[in-house]
Amino acid sequence: QVQLVQSGGSVVQAGGSLTLSCAASGRTFGSTAMGWFRQDPEKGRSFVAAIIGGPTHTHYGDSVKGRFTISRDNAKNTVYLQMNSLKPEDTAVYYCGASESCSTLDCVTYEYDYWGQGTQVTVSS
Repeated sequence: QVQLVQSGGSVVQAGGSLTLSCAASGRTFGSTAMGWFRQDPEKGRSFVAAIIGGPTHTHYGDSVKGRFTISRDNAKNTVYLQMNSLKPEDTAVYYCGASESCSTLDCVTYEYDYWGQGTQVTVSS
């Protein structure tokens, strides 16, 4: 049984930093996409970042480019999202996802087969 377990959500002031973790168990996703999405009541679920394989194969949503970094530790089967220069508009529930079949960096939500439980990130102004 595949599970994605997230950790790291919190309340942080604007300009601060936070790291989210997503530990996968049950299988590895070395050659297919793992990513982060976020959801808020107004915008729905939107793409944040994705990674396939090594650290150079990454893709980011426009609103987080230059501020967020996605990475992975294959030995731990864990994906991370380092978030810097946080803004109030980054406030959302963040979800990690993993795809069994999508091997491109622009996978959309329905191409992700597994999801973490979600973690709240709140950025105060």
